[in-house]
Amino acid sequence: MRRKEIRDIIKNCKVCHVAMIDNDMPYVVPLNFGYEIIDDTLILYFHSAKEGRKIDILHKNNTVCFEMCLEGEPIIAKNTPCNSGYNFSSVIGNGKVEFITDTSEKIKALSLLMKQQADLDVIFTEKQANTVCVYKIISNDFTGKKKST
Repeated sequence: MRRKEIRDIIKNCKVCHVAMIDNDMPYVVPLNFGYEIIDDTLILYFHSAKEGRKIDILHKNNTVCFEMCLEGEPIIAKNTPCNSGYNFSSVIGNGKVEFITDTSEKIKALSLLMKQQADLDVIFTEKQANTVCVYKIISNDFTGKKKST
């Protein structure tokens, strides 16, 4: 799928599922996100509490898989039910998590998150940015898929 089509899917998604490994077991969390694409690199931005299971896992192993999708309509094949399915668009990829400590980068990330989630241009203060944990997934390994009839 072309990068413009992938960008269009991401632009319309609100939740990104991030999968990680916790003691040899998969662990997946749904997260709101912001993003930017620079050249062929997708950067996904997230925020959360400064402590918790997810943060502990990511500090131990920063390799993740992510997925986001747009649901469409069901495709029902009444005469041949095995041909039924669902229209959808998705983006899936792998990357590495980096925790953001620089306050100006945290402010930028939080602003991109608000733009994605609420289509609002918000400038956060240093105090606001420093009350949360902000991190990003950097990915050069992502693809998109779309099924429509």
